Amino acid sequence: MRMFCYSKKGKALTTVQAKGRALAVVPKSPESGADAAARALQAVLTSLEDSKAEDIVTIDIAGKSALGDYMVVVSGRSNRHVLAISDHLLTDLKDEGFGTARVEGQEGGDWILIDTGDIIVHVFRPEIREFYNIEKMWAAPDMEETRH
Repeated sequence: MRMFCYSKKGKALTTVQAKGRALAVVPKSPESGADAAARALQAVLTSLEDSKAEDIVTIDIAGKSALGDYMVVVSGRSNRHVLAISDHLLTDLKDEGFGTARVEGQEGGDWILIDTGDIIVHVFRPEIREFYNIEKMWAAPDMEETRH
């Protein structure tokens, strides 16, 4: 017996094959890394916009770092807003099938880091963001070594 599971948009997600009473789930053809990262980035940006995150900056770090493909830096108006943005993002990522991301900093609400694997999201209060200014560090042009 072979069954197909469909997403809301009608695309096949998985093929399930039953043998006796055991079910084996065979994943759909894997997305390329760039496609998966782009899809995850779109989900992140949509969630952040829904949460009214401010000053959203996306930095392409593919090839610059092994940390991921994109870094997203945003601000929340207060500790409570920063916490709400991160909670909403974590829920949306899980609902979209990206699993559970690693999170740091939820205790204080000043700076929360969310690592999905492909995307690293920093949610700051404005003063903390200005102090660390990480987007300036990551957006700096590549410095090539020259020997004379």
